Amino acid sequence: MVQDVRFRFASYINNYMVLQKEPAGAVIWGYGIFGATVTVTLCQDKETIMEKVTSVKAHSNSWMVVLDPMKPGGPYEVMAQQTFGRTNFTLRVHDVLFGDVWLCSGQSNMQMTVSQIFNATRELSNTAAYQSVRIFSVSLTEAEQELEDLAKVDLQWSKPTSENLGHGVFKYMSAVCWLFGRNLYDTLHYPIGLISSSWGGTPIEAWSTGRSLKTCGVPTRGFTQSDSVTGPSKNSVLWNAMIHPLHNMTLKGMIWYQGESNINVNRDLYNCTFPALIEDWRQAFHRGSQGQTERFFPFGFVQLSSYLSATSDDKFPQIRWHQTADFGYVPNVRMPNTFMAVAMDLCDRTSPYGSIHPRDKQTVAYRLHLGARAVAYGEKLIFQGPLPEKMELLADRGLLNLTYSQQIQVKKQDKIFEISCCSDRQCKWLPAPMGTFSAQTLALNVSSCRGTPAAVRYAWTTWPCEYKRCPLYHPSSTLPAPPFIAFMIDQIPGDLSKLAK
Repeated sequence: MVQDVRFRFASYINNYMVLQKEPAGAVIWGYGIFGATVTVTLCQDKETIMEKVTSVKAHSNSWMVVLDPMKPGGPYEVMAQQTFGRTNFTLRVHDVLFGDVWLCSGQSNMQMTVSQIFNATRELSNTAAYQSVRIFSVSLTEAEQELEDLAKVDLQWSKPTSENLGHGVFKYMSAVCWLFGRNLYDTLHYPIGLISSSWGGTPIEAWSTGRSLKTCGVPTRGFTQSDSVTGPSKNSVLWNAMIHPLHNMTLKGMIWYQGESNINVNRDLYNCTFPALIEDWRQAFHRGSQGQTERFFPFGFVQLSSYLSATSDDKFPQIRWHQTADFGYVPNVRMPNTFMAVAMDLCDRTSPYGSIHPRDKQTVAYRLHLGARAVAYGEKLIFQGPLPEKMELLADRGLLNLTYSQQIQVKKQDKIFEISCCSDRQCKWLPAPMGTFSAQTLALNVSSCRGTPAAVRYAWTTWPCEYKRCPLYHPSSTLPAPPFIAFMIDQIPGDLSKLAK
């Protein structure tokens, strides 16, 4: 069959792909000769399910159709025929499934492959039951301008195999992405499409649009190089090359694991740059998909884990806090329809990739999928650990009583709480040992504070506890209490701007 090189599908429309199922319509698009007619047909067993006709636009030389919403399942064939004068050209892709499509992005902890995690051999061989979970991996590319299509693809749409799940160190496929999708498949029992687009050692600025960076007052002229930045760091270069080219796609949602590279780069702005990235990506994908991707599609992320640092500063805890827009929990008013996996208790002292790359990605993905089940799929389940909703200072008894929003399990007594003690306009953090507790309350001993207690914080260090041994969890779900800081005037975890600079 003769093929016109100018007539093609977009780079990620290929055999084995997953298209977004109902209630949304999947977008199919590509390039052709200006003025030509393109007919897109969806078939199953040689039978036509639907047909959509469009024409190739001027300037962009692109064409696009939105399919009618489809129930999950397959396989289907997608055919596109270009008619220009007397010439016809036909493109086909086969073994196409309908299901939920999730995009996974971030830096090296998202990029880490299945071959790098605990029990890698077992995980790599566990693919037979997951042939309807399809994977796709974007190449590491950067661009000065927004690209309309991907310049390169590392892994075209594929069924999972031990080779493509563990193709080299920090290559493909993303372990967090794969395990998250596998957990979803175990719950939903219909096809899942996973697109991995991540690059290690990259700050959030590289993934952000110029618009969102301007909103947050990020300097346009890049910034000084930092040890924590080993990948591209120029504003927007990864948004341009690795995310924008996907914005026409109909998606169910996204997950994100990033922040380590911002500990020394615009750290104080992260409570703006992260919510702004989410908002901007949502707008772009909603617009690009002709309104098919939900305007406030579900967005999940991993709160930073811990690592062995030579310095005992509070940069990591600040990023963890800023990841929640300084609320301590999500969803919240600045981050609607989001969910978070707390990972500060999943430390890995002996990781061959450095302690900043913990190997337990199974628990990360499990906690993320709980958030997705609650936020994206509307299940009634607990997806994050307990946070205090009330504080009461009993100064005469030297106690601070915390009342939690849900039940707490105290695994051990620890000096993980601190109190900000102020006298003569000087404040300093002192340990506040854990005392008596009940199902939802915990007393802290604050008698060491001879001045006025101004604030309390929990797990405010780079390495707060040993593996799965934080002091506080939810009793039934093994979810750790998230880190927080709260002011006595606030009574609940609140605005950090006054203290944590």
